[in-house]
Formats: sequence, C-alpha cells, structure tokens
Amino acid sequence: MTVTADRDAVFLAGIGEIAETIAAVHADDVDRNARFPIEAVTALREQRAFSALVPTEHGGDGVSFRAIAAACFTLGRRCGATAMVFAMHQIQVATIVRHAEGAPYFEEYLRALVAEQRLIASVTSEVGTGGDMSRSVAALTPAADGRSSFEKQAPTVSYGGYADDLLTTLRAHPDAAPGEQVAVLHRTDATTMEPSGTWDPLGMRGTCSPGFTVTAEVAAEQVLPAPFSAIAPETMVPVSHILWSHVWLGIATDAFDRARAFVRAAARRAPGEPVPAAVKLSHVMTQLSMLRGEVHRALDEYVAAADDRERLGTMAFALHVNNLKLAASEQVPRVCQGAMGVCGIVGFKNDTPFSIGRHLRDAMSASLMVANDRLHQTNAGLLLIAKEV
Repeated sequence: MTVTADRDAVFLAGIGEIAETIAAVHADDVDRNARFPIEAVTALREQRAFSALVPTEHGGDGVSFRAIAAACFTLGRRCGATAMVFAMHQIQVATIVRHAEGAPYFEEYLRALVAEQRLIASVTSEVGTGGDMSRSVAALTPAADGRSSFEKQAPTVSYGGYADDLLTTLRAHPDAAPGEQVAVLHRTDATTMEPSGTWDPLGMRGTCSPGFTVTAEVAAEQVLPAPFSAIAPETMVPVSHILWSHVWLGIATDAFDRARAFVRAAARRAPGEPVPAAVKLSHVMTQLSMLRGEVHRALDEYVAAADDRERLGTMAFALHVNNLKLAASEQVPRVCQGAMGVCGIVGFKNDTPFSIGRHLRDAMSASLMVANDRLHQTNAGLLLIAKEV
C-alpha cells in the first residue's frame, strides 16, 4: 500500500465511523428542526477532516481528492446536510490550495486551518446576477491604509452563521466589469453579517443557508492571486459538481438500500411467494447504476486532468462537468422517488425504517444548486462553438 493509499484508508475509516455513529443518529432531528448538524461537524473537526485535503507540507494530511469524494458519498448516505456542509468546505479548501500560488498570507492561512480546523463557507451568489456565479455586483472599494471594503447582498450563504471564514467573490475594483472578479478570504469575526432572510426549506434543511448582507474590510494580501475567471473553470466549478454529485449519489444509494431492505423483509414474511415490489426495485437499481456510472466517470476525468490546467479550461471539459451536474441532479430524485414507490406507504411515512421522505426532499435541491436552466443555457452556447465535446 502506498503512503497516499494508507492516508486515504485511515481518513475514510474515520469518516465511516462518524457517518454511522453520529451523522445517522442525528439526521432526522437535523432535518426536522432545520438545525445545523453540530454533532457531526464537531466530530469531523476532531477527526481533522477539515484539513484532510491540505498538503502535508502545510501540515495537512494530504489525502487524495478521490478520498474526499468518497467521504462525501459516505456522509451523504447517512445525512445529506452534513455531507453538503463537508463538501462545500472542501470546495473552498481546494480553491485555496490550488490557487494560493505561494502567497505568504494563504500559506499561513493553510497552517492555521490545520491547527484550528477552521470551517470555510463561500459567498458566491448575489442579488442582481440572476444566479450567475461568473458575474458580481459588489466590488472591492479602496478604503483607508491601503485596505479595501465591500458590501455584498447574498441570497444564500450555506452555514454562514457557523463558518469561521468566508471566501467571497467580488468585482476587482469599482470600475471593473461584472466578470472581472476576484476571490477574497476573510474571517467571520472581522465581518458584519446581517441576516436578510429565514431558512425553512423543503430539503437540505440542516445546511442553514439564509441570505446575508456581508460587509467587511480586507487587505490586499487577502485576495487570491489568481483571477476568478481562472479559479472557476479550473477548480471551483468542477470540484463543486463532482463533490455535490457524490453527496447526491450517497443519498440515492441509501434510498435504494432502504427499498431493498423493504423487499427482503417482505420476502422473509412469505417464503416462496412472489414479491411484486422486487420488479420495481430492479428498475430503481438500473437508475442508480446510471447515476453511479456518470459520477465515477466524471471523477476519473477530473483526477486525470487535475494538473493540466489548459485541459481544464477547454469548452469540452466545461461541457462534461456541466453535464455531470445536470445528469446527476435530474437522476437522484428519480431514484429516490422510485425507492418510495417500492416501499409504498411505509416509505412515505416519516417514522419507519424505510422512510424515503428526507432523501427525496434533499434530492430536490440538486437542480437548484447552480440552476439547471442556467447550465443548459451555457451548454447551448458552448455547443455552437466547441470543436469537440
């Protein structure tokens, strides 16, 4: 076993323990009360999982991206909200690791992340952009002593009230075009966050993602060196779609497992008798296999191209990543709904071992995270000019 494989195995063993003994135990209460999954997040912090992706030269565990994706899947099988918080944090870590470019501020920050297990949230959505992450309204505005300030109205900031730090996208300066963006890292204890909404959604209730008006003053060194126009296609977009899809695959897999347990229980009650629901279960397995294949292929493609930034910036790769998000987000509700059809009324009820309600509601959020209509619009434009797809 290689050193990396050994690290991955130890890391994933700890994630599995947290998923089974903590996340699963509190998942229904987290969902019912739309509360932050503090028990599982605390356990992840104690396990040093927040810095797992940080390279060893900065004190992190240096686990592979495959292991991070597998962790999202494992947590997603037991609590979608916990898995999504973990995934979104790792997206920000990957962004910093890949685009710090040796900047002393970010090198020091990574060491602090390891030591303090700091939780990072993102502020990328903004009122007035129509959900387009590649455009910003708020800008960095020169303030005193060479610093800059900003005020950004974000319609959602996932777990923003619980994060230690925020990675915020902004226009580079007051005269910058909407697409001339930078990413700024700032501490929440040096940020004013005024709530601008409530959080009582259909699913993913434990992510606690209301809107905020975010105001802060930052130094120039807190701006990632790379422009966001490079950060998004090379890291933030593909990593987001891959990790999100692993969370959704975990949710769908647990829904299937519950449906399979229902069918097996029915078969035990009437040995030798036909079980009509077993045929329905076979159809659900086909849908789950399609979802699993799409997710795993995308992970393989990204891992193979991760160090080839020219490849990551191609229109063909953008189409593949967008298609992953579209396919996965549309398939996961079908799997969950099919699983509910297998279980019938006991899958519809919230107080049975075969309940699929939380899974289906969490799955419905998938098409809204970077809206599918917007991705189809982007793909339509790319298909007209891309030389290869």
